[in-house]
Amino acid sequence: MIDFWLAAGLLLLVALSFLLIPVLRGRRAQQEEDRTALNVALYQERVAELQAEQDEGVLSSAQMDTGRAEAARELLADTEGADVARESRLGKPLPILAALLVPVLGLGLYLHFGASDKVELAREFAQAPKTMEEMTQRLERAVAAQPDSAEGLYFLGRTYMAQNRPADAAKIFERTLAVAGRQPELLGQLAQAQYFANGKKWNPQIQALTHEALKADPKEATSLGLLGIAAFEGERYQQAIDYWKRLLEVLPADDASRPALEGGINRASEKLQASGGKVETAPAVAAKGEVRLKVRVELSAELKAKVQPGDSVFIFARASSGPPMPLAAKRLTVADLPVEVELSDADAMMPQLKLSSFPEVQLVARISRAGQPTKGEWIGRSKPLASSTTAQQHLTIDSPDL
Repeated sequence: MIDFWLAAGLLLLVALSFLLIPVLRGRRAQQEEDRTALNVALYQERVAELQAEQDEGVLSSAQMDTGRAEAARELLADTEGADVARESRLGKPLPILAALLVPVLGLGLYLHFGASDKVELAREFAQAPKTMEEMTQRLERAVAAQPDSAEGLYFLGRTYMAQNRPADAAKIFERTLAVAGRQPELLGQLAQAQYFANGKKWNPQIQALTHEALKADPKEATSLGLLGIAAFEGERYQQAIDYWKRLLEVLPADDASRPALEGGINRASEKLQASGGKVETAPAVAAKGEVRLKVRVELSAELKAKVQPGDSVFIFARASSGPPMPLAAKRLTVADLPVEVELSDADAMMPQLKLSSFPEVQLVARISRAGQPTKGEWIGRSKPLASSTTAQQHLTIDSPDL
């Protein structure tokens, strides 16, 4: 901020110069006027002396005229070059008063309408924060300086959630909704913050927020995950499985949260089965032209002793005649087998290459200890089948991946 105030001070000096220069010029003009008056007085005194001498008979008329002419020449020489006296309409006190008031008034206006806090904040944000607390403090100051910034409010709310401050996050997300509108993602974030701030207790307000979010966007990820958590905590394991499976369908294939989400589905399935229940596959209603392939993947008895529970299992569908890369894929582990999965256009690896774009596909399941989807140790393949097939397929991993 030092360079800013130095620049402001320099500009202030320039402004003051426009007010003080006329005052200084006025003083010089006054000095010239005083000197001229003194010369006139001296001339008049000299003429009076000459007149007195003439009256006494010391000077003749000719000498009198000569002396007066000489005094007049001296007066003219002394006053030559002097400016014509100018009358000031403003007077001297007003410019001086203005020179004193301009800095005070300028500083007051800047402190009221200026943005010194934003300038300082921008300079601070140019450097990376060293700690999480420093980042939080910066975001708080940014929100204080720009209370109508939806982006700043949103990031502050997410930061509070990361610091396990859900009550503070809920207040911030409410402000974000007021600024940015009731967007589905913001509704989900607010519902999540309120849920944890309420001690993981569900209430009608949270239910209304998630319902509104999913009504506007059925794929809103935060609401789906939160509903799954609430169902799991309430021992409604089948609902938790359904919500989390819906969430898996909308997450990118390389999303870092997929393994944790799949682990949650497995735990919910185990608890449901331990309580005497049976995991149900929710009937999926495919949109017009959308492909959904159901497949049950098993491991042959001969391979059970040769694999490890943590080995990756890639289940994918590829075109029988077309590009070799998978069209849709899911990643599990050997510990998840046997498992029933569904491949659809939502699992597409590339938006322009979907299952529904090819009439015939092949199902593949590969075990890779190194976690490589293109190369592994064991594999299972199906025969080519129509992509419109609705019957569940069975796939057994039983052959070396050569």
